Amino acid sequence: MEKLNVKKPVRKYEAVIIFNPDVPEEEQKEFFRKNRDIIKSFRGEVNHIDTWGKRRLSNPINKFSVGTYFHTTFEADPACIAELERTMRINDKVLRFFHHRLDDRISFSDYLDKYKETLALSTKKEQEKEQKAQARKAKFNK
Repeated sequence: MEKLNVKKPVRKYEAVIIFNPDVPEEEQKEFFRKNRDIIKSFRGEVNHIDTWGKRRLSNPINKFSVGTYFHTTFEADPACIAELERTMRINDKVLRFFHHRLDDRISFSDYLDKYKETLALSTKKEQEKEQKAQARKAKFNK
């Protein structure tokens, strides 16, 4: 009986990773270098990595109320996700992670444009909320 040697298609993914806020920048870079090597070993390529910076968590994780957020997009073999998640579970500096498969029909550039628009709207809403809170605080302190 002959065995078929069919390669799985390379898929597009995005990931959001939340680090412990005390992790130094050099360790973060080393983490993403290791992830890039894992992705390359699965016929993949990293498209972009974006830092959202330190943000408040909606619920504390391991007694941390703040985390450092990262967003990344990449292409890889589907088996890559299992290996990435395995390494992230082992790493105690990673508080949370989320991988999501993107639609193959949409290019990375179109996806990133939409992503940046959404992020800008979110930032604007957050700033407006903060301004309202400061105005209420100032009114209360008078």
